[in-house]
Amino acid sequence: MPDPRDIDGVLVQWGDRLFYPSNRMVKPTPQPRLSGFGWGRAALIRERIAATVVRRAPQVMVKVTGGGRGMKAIAAHFRYISKNGRLEIEDERGQPGLGRDAVRELVEDWRLGGSLIEDVSDRREAFNIMLSMPRGVDALTVQRAAREFAKAELADHKYVMVLHDHQANPHVHLSVRAESMHGRRLNPRKADLQRWRETFAERLREWGIDAEATRQASRGVTRNYEPLWRLKAREDGRLLTTRPDRKSGLGALESRAQAAESWRHIAGALVVSTDPRDRNLAAAIGRFAREVATGRTHREMPVGREHVVPDPHVRQGPASDIEHQK
Repeated sequence: MPDPRDIDGVLVQWGDRLFYPSNRMVKPTPQPRLSGFGWGRAALIRERIAATVVRRAPQVMVKVTGGGRGMKAIAAHFRYISKNGRLEIEDERGQPGLGRDAVRELVEDWRLGGSLIEDVSDRREAFNIMLSMPRGVDALTVQRAAREFAKAELADHKYVMVLHDHQANPHVHLSVRAESMHGRRLNPRKADLQRWRETFAERLREWGIDAEATRQASRGVTRNYEPLWRLKAREDGRLLTTRPDRKSGLGALESRAQAAESWRHIAGALVVSTDPRDRNLAAAIGRFAREVATGRTHREMPVGREHVVPDPHVRQGPASDIEHQK
């Protein structure tokens, strides 16, 4: 009879590699969901496995869509996301504002609240972030989760947020002042974006929404998402180049191989467990592996990106379109 502690040890060892690879962790202190060892940690990995191969939970999307180089661009973005003041815009203190006067007050607060932001700057003075879930998810819950996400991840920065629930998928636009209240500058990388996805998904789950932030490789997905600037360029007939629909580079191949190895070790541990729930998980992993092998990969939950209109006031391009739904 296998020792349950040995099974749990395998789950923690290989589950961490599958769901929390070290190159994605950028904070020295783990997030609350990542803490704990032994049974608690193994139970967490089991839940992530079930979400991935059994429930096929919807995946959150966190995307940096651009950023303002100067107060003129930032003000234009405020007007864009608030529909010129028709939609409620909320600041980092949770204070809502409505109307053009409220937008103008926020612009002046940002201009003078810290280092002066000139009308035109040679550096990015704000980052525009979009938090999104598939259609059908309650929009007010997405807004609550986004508010809690911002408090956790952007606590030292000025930011504004606006809920858009008039399109197919509910999403929240966040604009964050690059300079923190302590003078440090925000500079998000892919590792930060993966952590942001984890935080946003966790906040949604706390509100009863089934949401995950699992990497594409761990889900057996190879889709090559198109950034907003390419979608807009194609609409305007300005797109001169194409790229493959599927990821096939060396990095993507290595990530998929590492994920497959992790799944093999996890399934091997679960299948010999005396707990029938573990054996059922092992069977689900087997079905999932067969889908991947035959090209019928884990179904992607739609995130409604095609319904999101790019901000016309922000230059869209490779350098201003960082995303993470991978």
